[in-house]
Amino acid sequence: MRTASVTRKTRETDISVSLNLDGSGQVVCHSGNGFFDHMIHSMGRHAGYDLEIRCDGDTFVDFHHSAEDIGIVLGQAFCQCIGDKTGIHRFGLAYTPMDETLAMAATDISGRPFLVFNAEMPAERVGTFETELVEEFMRGFAMNALITLHINLIYGKNTHHIIEAVFKSVGRALADSTRITGDAILSTKGVL
Repeated sequence: MRTASVTRKTRETDISVSLNLDGSGQVVCHSGNGFFDHMIHSMGRHAGYDLEIRCDGDTFVDFHHSAEDIGIVLGQAFCQCIGDKTGIHRFGLAYTPMDETLAMAATDISGRPFLVFNAEMPAERVGTFETELVEEFMRGFAMNALITLHINLIYGKNTHHIIEAVFKSVGRALADSTRITGDAILSTKGVL
């Protein structure tokens, strides 16, 4: 089974993540920010992963450390789950509409971490969530998951819709990337 549990404690955050890539989309997230919990739930649900995240962070400062560190720990768990990448589809692509918004995410489970993030946010906040933290979370995740992740906002006006379409697109692209399609490593090098 492709599962992992990772904990990480710093002076800023205390985080535990449990991840099952072969789950049914059951997600529990207690990050300290309700909007972010909703986005994690959307991403995990659309990926079809079972996911549990608990974070005790220094939210009296702001949510930055929590969002970034959750990305780091989730990425580490993902990297452990994926193992040597034998049999995975490797690439994923998803376009997700949400009302007036259309977002795209493309993934490559490459072992070469990289993030391209082209999604300007019309508003600085949704509720108490600082919208610039979407990119911080995605960077922490991609770098520690050892994946290439491209996120592009095609168009959109409502910041809530933009962020939710991004998270759903990432979930759907990851589902495509991690599905088992054979018994070999999909690389001309023979390793990823």
